[in-house]
Amino acid sequence: MFENKKVFIFDHPLINHKITKLCDKTTPSKEFNELAGEIASLMAYEVLKDAKCKNIHIDAPISSFDSPVLAQDIVIVPILRAGLGMVPGLRSLIPNARVGHIGLYRNEETLEPVEYYCKLPQNTVDPIVLVVDPALATGGSGSAAIQFIKNRGFKNIKFLALIGAAEGINKIANDHPDVDIYVAHFAPGKLNEHGYIITAFGDAGDRVFGTFE
Repeated sequence: MFENKKVFIFDHPLINHKITKLCDKTTPSKEFNELAGEIASLMAYEVLKDAKCKNIHIDAPISSFDSPVLAQDIVIVPILRAGLGMVPGLRSLIPNARVGHIGLYRNEETLEPVEYYCKLPQNTVDPIVLVVDPALATGGSGSAAIQFIKNRGFKNIKFLALIGAAEGINKIANDHPDVDIYVAHFAPGKLNEHGYIITAFGDAGDRVFGTFE
């Protein structure tokens, strides 16, 4: 679908099933949160397949032997506020992962993303940074968040979205060719006049926190 080798689009029956439930407007906030976390955890297996390991010596019930464990720190950075819905699913698999937060808003005059909050863990040796946001629509916020994280010295960055449109995927791929992009479900077609993906779940932040008007 995308020739860029840094773009990974999932096509798995379990993920597709859960995406359908996620997009259904009758799905309540509690279930929406659970689904977002479950999809994120399913994605993690592929996302972290190239994580570095080291062997440690362990005493098992029958013998002692060397066995692999993760050798890299994992840092999860949700884009506020919708990205928070994906964090529990990732931490269920990586309980020792550290979590940072980044908040952005759009300047009404320049239409450019502006950082209003950023709290990241201390940079360690070659950590894997997972930037998460449920919807990758225009790509403006995602690209800006990645740049703000790079400005603080992080290099090994991966971007995860539950649903992505071509415009957003191409935006991040062009702005950050060094960043792997993982999308659980690709939504074809153009965005609407408000920059939303038409065949998706609407405002993910509202769905996660139940703050509908």
